[in-house]
Amino acid sequence: MHTYSWQPYHAVYPEDRGHLISGDIQVATDVHSPALNNDRDILVYLPPSYFSEISERVGQRYPVLYMHDGQNLFDPATSFAGEWGVDEVLETLAYETGLEAIVVGIPNSGKGRLDEYSPFHDPLRGGGKGNLYLSFIIHTLKPLIDARFRTLPERRHTGLMGSSMGGLISLYGFFHREQVFGFAGVMSPSLWFGQGAIFDYVQNAPFVPGKIYLDVGTREQGGSMKSLRNLANSRRTYGGVRRMKRVLVRKGYRLNRQLLYVEERWAGHNEAAWARRLPTALRFFLETAN
Repeated sequence: MHTYSWQPYHAVYPEDRGHLISGDIQVATDVHSPALNNDRDILVYLPPSYFSEISERVGQRYPVLYMHDGQNLFDPATSFAGEWGVDEVLETLAYETGLEAIVVGIPNSGKGRLDEYSPFHDPLRGGGKGNLYLSFIIHTLKPLIDARFRTLPERRHTGLMGSSMGGLISLYGFFHREQVFGFAGVMSPSLWFGQGAIFDYVQNAPFVPGKIYLDVGTREQGGSMKSLRNLANSRRTYGGVRRMKRVLVRKGYRLNRQLLYVEERWAGHNEAAWARRLPTALRFFLETAN
């Protein structure tokens, strides 16, 4: 296994250059993926109790959530269009409820994002490297994280989470790599990609024990009486997510126990919407993952 140097966040992303975070985030730079043949920084958020004397003495271990689009999770200076505030949400959860987790932020690869987050080939948009991306997480990244940090490595304590195409690969990964992942956060998923191949895939996959958080906004594609086309597209989008909810319920996932479905009225397809719904998703996972 390749050994990487873990540095404090601001040693890599200086605060005097506008980088702002909460809590403790460690960074390994230029982590190589043999599966994808590319490099990226990896960000690891550590919970407030991680370095406490008691936690270190007893060897306390934590659930791990692998999150896509890592540059959008913690820092407004690196985000595409605003951050999710994952660090602030988890700091608040820790102090108010005692729920804690390690979050591994995996930045997307820019132009390769769609390829990496798509488990299926789309005739118009291409893609289809999702299995290689999951292989990177499972065979390169997870061993690296488990060796360096005090994780709970078992599947019931290990999850995937993302939005849009990141939601699609999270749902796919939960079923395709059921021996590794025990929960999945599926926000505003791009279920239409690959001509909706994910529907047949999930329907035909064996039941996987665990937890699935699934959500959507009712204005994902915009829309008003002045923009009926966007409004119709939004309806198709949340109609598809409702359909996936029905598929999961028919498979045996009990609502509010194994499947939490959230539909937010008027919410769009953006980081602000996902940030609003993030606390609900994290509580759902961590109340059962610890």
